[in-house]
Amino acid sequence: MSNTLAPWLLPDGFGRPALAALLREGSVVTEAGRFAARRGASRRVRRRTPVAVRSAARLAEPVLLIPGFLAGDWTLTAMASELRGRGFRTYRSRIHANVGCTLGSALALEARLEQIAERRDARVQIVGHSLGGMIARGLAARRPDLVSGIVTMGSPMRAPAAHHALLTRGVRVLNRLSDVGVPGLMSEDCVAGECAHLSFTESQEPLRADVAMTNVYSRRDGIVDWRACIDPAGAAVEVRASHIGMAVDPRVIDVVAAALLVPDTRRTRHLGRDSA
Repeated sequence: MSNTLAPWLLPDGFGRPALAALLREGSVVTEAGRFAARRGASRRVRRRTPVAVRSAARLAEPVLLIPGFLAGDWTLTAMASELRGRGFRTYRSRIHANVGCTLGSALALEARLEQIAERRDARVQIVGHSLGGMIARGLAARRPDLVSGIVTMGSPMRAPAAHHALLTRGVRVLNRLSDVGVPGLMSEDCVAGECAHLSFTESQEPLRADVAMTNVYSRRDGIVDWRACIDPAGAAVEVRASHIGMAVDPRVIDVVAAALLVPDTRRTRHLGRDSA
């Protein structure tokens, strides 16, 4: 365990994927190809489907998508497009590269949630990939008045440091750049100090009963320990995909879409009408 990260971010019972595990991430090419193939088939179907029928299936809304570490909204473009095609109203996080302080990102996303919730007069569902899911977990615990449910994908909430050594090196680079004055990057405090402790503690807080949580994980994950992605308070769903490929694999998108279809009693509760 590198001293770059606080030791309590890797509790007993969790570990870091072996170096060879990273080779499994090569399947992202196949997963992206699977998405492209389905997209082409669905376009042919839509050409034969009346517009009125397609637009009538407006489903759970709104949905905010949060990208993972080092990633931006562009990495979830395929998933957002597919969800919109199924009737969901999706929103971007406005994160160009998820490399900043986690607490700072959470505060910015909280403001984004407030904006979306006010605009739609409804609580928001969140889909978070990797680090994005960990941020979503904290937001759901802190602001259940804004969040009706979350879906995490390959998010090691129970042990944030249970990731491949390659990511640790990336974190170290960001820390050093922050030390020399580059703004907007994770500092050492974000991964080993009070900032990290606050973020981790918040992500472990219990969720309100009316906040749904689904944890998507894969034993083929070559980036994080899949065991750390299962929260006892959530519904765990196993998929067969790489860590990176979860964002584009159509089989994972099917799981996410199903998880977003929460009961109408939860989906239609408006702001100002929720119980405390």
